[in-house]
Amino acid sequence: MPINLLIFLLLLHNSTMGSCHTLQSSATTIETKALAIDTSFKLPSPLPSWPPGNGFASGTIDLGGLVVCQISSLTKVWATHEGGPDNLGASFYVPSALPDGFFMLGSYAQPNNQALYGWVLVGKDTSSSALKLPIDYALVWSSESLDIKKEGNGYIWSPVPPDGYKALGYIITGSCDKPPLDKVRCVRADLAEKCKADSWIWGQGKSSNSSGLNLFTCQPTTRGIQAQGVSVGSFVADISGVRSPSLSCLKNKGNISSNMPNLDQIKALFEAYSPFIYFHPREKYFPSSVNWFFSNGALLYHKGNESNPIRIQPNGENLPLGGSSKDGMYWLDLPQDIGSKDKVKKGDLHSSEVYLHVKSMFGGTSTDIVVWFFYPFNGPARAKIELITISFKKIGEHVGDWEHVTLRISNFNGELSKVYFSQHGRGTWVDPPNLEFQTGNKPIAYSSLHGHAMYSKAGLVLDGNGGIGIRNDAAKSKTAMDAGVRYSVVAVGYLGTDIVEPPWLNYTRKWGPRIDYDINFELKKVEEMLPKKLKPKFEKFVRSLPHQIRGEHGPYGPRMKKNWNGDEV
Repeated sequence: MPINLLIFLLLLHNSTMGSCHTLQSSATTIETKALAIDTSFKLPSPLPSWPPGNGFASGTIDLGGLVVCQISSLTKVWATHEGGPDNLGASFYVPSALPDGFFMLGSYAQPNNQALYGWVLVGKDTSSSALKLPIDYALVWSSESLDIKKEGNGYIWSPVPPDGYKALGYIITGSCDKPPLDKVRCVRADLAEKCKADSWIWGQGKSSNSSGLNLFTCQPTTRGIQAQGVSVGSFVADISGVRSPSLSCLKNKGNISSNMPNLDQIKALFEAYSPFIYFHPREKYFPSSVNWFFSNGALLYHKGNESNPIRIQPNGENLPLGGSSKDGMYWLDLPQDIGSKDKVKKGDLHSSEVYLHVKSMFGGTSTDIVVWFFYPFNGPARAKIELITISFKKIGEHVGDWEHVTLRISNFNGELSKVYFSQHGRGTWVDPPNLEFQTGNKPIAYSSLHGHAMYSKAGLVLDGNGGIGIRNDAAKSKTAMDAGVRYSVVAVGYLGTDIVEPPWLNYTRKWGPRIDYDINFELKKVEEMLPKKLKPKFEKFVRSLPHQIRGEHGPYGPRMKKNWNGDEV
């Protein structure tokens, strides 16, 4: 064990733990009202029987001498009822009902503000050296001095691994006695991968500079279609801004694609989880298929020959391929005549289809189905200035708009584990307990007015602060799109030539022109409608907007996005 780690543990123990037998504070177990976590979440409908093939949904995954299984049967050990998201506390669990030959790798923790929905991996050594017992435990933290509502006391222990091995998760106990050594297993170092803190679970605050304890979920530091890191489902601790003894994620040293779904399974998964998209009641600009956009007069422009644009063939066969994506040599635009331009701007919901990119995540233990939507036109933005809403004439407009929703699916059983909603170059992961569903297990997404950002709930999301920002209004209307009705699987890298990619997918230039306009002209038109005291605040906000919003900047296509080979940003 490294000397610096031993020193860290001893200092941490002596300075923050005190004696393990300190008298409990007066804030011990008390009666509390029911919490969301008291109910276990289940998808609205049972999982279907997936088509056969490969190792997908077989229950276990071989990481190369270490077989892992996903356990969602959890036994609560300790809970607190203050702190964390919504100040409702958090609950701590250990996996139960482990299959024969499998061992615990770490504990599970979750905020109390949502239904219990989680898992941890357990491992089975098939190489005789993949797993070993820890040689000791270090007490990372105790709740004895914590004067808040809690269910008795909780203790977080870090397994001390033998040389050449790594700890994968903390152990939570309700007693100050060290856990037995055979409670958990450590993994051989070559089967471990670096991990990083992710979502806040509980503690004094999200900031790493906060005093006291903060707990976070963890995930592999490197994530993407070729990355080998595997999430264990455990958590990491941060004490007074200092990361406690390092934990690791797992590494898949086997065949990453061996547990990925085949084409029949992909189609079955999408039919089970294809999202419903609801559009705002005042939406004017709807999605279409790419073929409809091309067939209705979309034009290809070439720098230096702008007066002779070329009509694009229906499937994009005549689009230029290769070259630098940033050279500005080519771009797409709407038809030139006013009638056709107005028609194409509005899109065509009846022709619209979604385009699926399927990729491996977390070392082949998860499948991401990225559902791409194409809109011919992104409408002008609206701003909220305290109690006043202003509709811009130009700001926010651009030709071509690619948005997406990502379905993350467990390769252990085919269950939907998360959904990502893209929002103006960023986005949000949402757990199933916080989703709305329709027709079985199909999640609902809301497309914001004109901007088409995707949200899991209806309502207003303001991009800004101090009561001033760009409005993202989402609402349910009679106009909706069932993504499962018309879809094409356009890219599945691990299936190779089994998937024929459409020509337009490999077009690397912009899907709309770049037009920079006079921001002062836009400001003057809007500021005439504002009270004098709000004008400086509004002008400062508009000038702080990204240049893509202050002008018309067409986007790149799906293949050029950062999430194509990596994780969502």
